[in-house]
Amino acid sequence: MLGIRVATSKRGRDEGEKPFWISFSDLMTALMVLFLVALSVALLAVTKTVSEADREEKLRAEQIHVLMAEVERVANQFEGVRVIGTTIDFGPRGRFEREGQNTLSSPQRELLRQFTPRLIEQLRTSEAGKIWFKRAVVEGYASQSGKYLFNLNLSLERSERVLCELLRDPGNGEPALSQADRQLVATHFFVGGASFNSLRPTAEDSRRIEFKLEFKSRQERKDEAAHPAAETDATLLDQSLDVKERCPIIDR
Repeated sequence: MLGIRVATSKRGRDEGEKPFWISFSDLMTALMVLFLVALSVALLAVTKTVSEADREEKLRAEQIHVLMAEVERVANQFEGVRVIGTTIDFGPRGRFEREGQNTLSSPQRELLRQFTPRLIEQLRTSEAGKIWFKRAVVEGYASQSGKYLFNLNLSLERSERVLCELLRDPGNGEPALSQADRQLVATHFFVGGASFNSLRPTAEDSRRIEFKLEFKSRQERKDEAAHPAAETDATLLDQSLDVKERCPIIDR
């Protein structure tokens, strides 16, 4: 049996020669795959968050649009009153006829007492009103005649005069706001004076009042839910709303 060669398994020899540790290129490939998987998961999470934010913002805009459409429907029932965006423009019926005037005419007072309760009803009952309504700013404006600071004070007085009219009981059988409406006016209607910073084509049109409705942002809504504001004491509020009190502004 001399000269007979014993065959050695080539497969076993090859396997023994292979290194135990993974090659550097394979390691880098694996790390790259892990990185791509992690990046895909992160992008998916961010996309989902952005999509949810877009959906909430779209819903907010739709609800406010529906509310303003209802407010416009109410405004159309009052001649000369119109809605521009979230601003209620009283047109010629909101003008102050002479320079320096801060008093309201009888038709203007009647218009405010008739229109405002209808507006408050929409703010109180609509989805946007319940969720997003922040405040209504009663903006007073003046013409460019006179000094800036005088007109700034005058425009504030014009705004304050509107609130005086809404919070008082006119008597003589004239319509007045309900106590619930007065409470909402006292807590959610604010005065604003713009002097002559928002002029109209004529001085007469510039001497006017407007209602500007403001709505909460999504972040304000979240902050409010996380940290609720202290509620106004209804009893103390009622005591402060003396409907017989005379408006403290000096008539001019």
